[in-house]
Amino acid sequence: MANPIFAPLRLLGRILKKTNLTFWILIALPIGIGIGAAWPKFGKQLKTFSDVFLHMIKCLVTPLIFSTLYVGIVGHEGDLKSVGRLAIKALVYFEVVSTFALAFGLIMGNIVKPGKGASIVGVSLAGFPTNGPITWQDYILDIFPTSFFQAASENKVLQVVFCAIMFSTAALKIPKENRDTMTEFLKNLADIMFKVTGYVMCFAPVGIVCITAYSVGTFGLKVLVSLGKLVLTCYATLLLFIFLVLVPILLISKVRLLPFLKCIHQPMILAFTTASSESALPIALRNLEAFGIPKSIVSFVLPTGYSFNLDGSTLYLSLAALFCAQASDVHLTASQQVVLMLTLMLSSKGIAAVPRASIIVLYAAVESFKIPKETVALILGADVFMDMARTCTNLTGNCVASVVIARWEGAYPPYGEFTGRWEGKDFRVNQSKEQSESIETSTQETAPNAQLTHPNSA
Repeated sequence: MANPIFAPLRLLGRILKKTNLTFWILIALPIGIGIGAAWPKFGKQLKTFSDVFLHMIKCLVTPLIFSTLYVGIVGHEGDLKSVGRLAIKALVYFEVVSTFALAFGLIMGNIVKPGKGASIVGVSLAGFPTNGPITWQDYILDIFPTSFFQAASENKVLQVVFCAIMFSTAALKIPKENRDTMTEFLKNLADIMFKVTGYVMCFAPVGIVCITAYSVGTFGLKVLVSLGKLVLTCYATLLLFIFLVLVPILLISKVRLLPFLKCIHQPMILAFTTASSESALPIALRNLEAFGIPKSIVSFVLPTGYSFNLDGSTLYLSLAALFCAQASDVHLTASQQVVLMLTLMLSSKGIAAVPRASIIVLYAAVESFKIPKETVALILGADVFMDMARTCTNLTGNCVASVVIARWEGAYPPYGEFTGRWEGKDFRVNQSKEQSESIETSTQETAPNAQLTHPNSA
């Protein structure tokens, strides 16, 4: 007979077998916070391991974007007219939603006034990154790379997208039999990179423990007390934006909310815990494609949105700019706030998908409006906690954009059935008017997009 002493261990083993990656990511977050708060010096030393995880993720971005976008355009027999139409629709959507995000930040900043009572006495700019003001010429030039390999090595997502579109466009102009070899190669590359993504994600809980331990150990939880009003306002405003803007957009587009949330919840959690949009990009691409969005759309809209549709970052920038003005007793008139919104609308484009890149843009914005630059340094410590929320919102907004533009293109039916690979298993989603459910069907090993079928896919 089995020893009863080991019964609890066997029960624990059976429970753990039923867990998934999301469970371990959620467990990793409080563990990292606890380590950073209890042993801050040890938490700081874990930065190396957090960087290991982020480096592994970043090395997946370029081959995934290039291969999936090429296969989406050429492999599915796309044409130049459809690519141009998709780009115009995406840019229109991005600008409209980004304007809403900026307006939300300004409205909440004027209502709550999180900067009132904050003091910049004794705040130093020593060691603070003080890049010069960014001009519109810089944004234009940042779209076009001088070298594809430089863009790939620096993870310039928008430049990689530009190269992929140009390469795919040229491929469409040659006979099909001449491009078949390249198409097959890049299709296999995409399948392999999705498999590599699965391997890298096994390290995600460890990476998240190290990232959160380092952040809390470096900045401490006490900064949340001194700047708690700003942090709470930021989180509340981002939540209001999601529920009052993004959710109605999904409902108007007739997208079932629960299946969609189940599809994107894992990349959302990953974006929140790592404060890096790049870390969630590979898994978001895979899940959205499995959800039924054509590869030609998701592989174009999602990476492009990382430069043009940063809803969380734009909202945060307008809120933080008002905080800086209020903390330094600088009164901004309504017309000045409109100019500020337009300035941030331009300067928020092209923000790198890396942690705390918004600080540089904020610094340039307050400098333009003669606001003391020490106010930006004041919020630097709390920025790491707000960065988690705005990065998660960025990712959510781009996932919403992908499914909405797919609906706009008529490539994602509101009702019907499709199947795909998700979290290592085949699944089927039946979106009828009466019900929407996810049913696991089989666990046979196939490529992430090999089983993808829905009425409008190629």
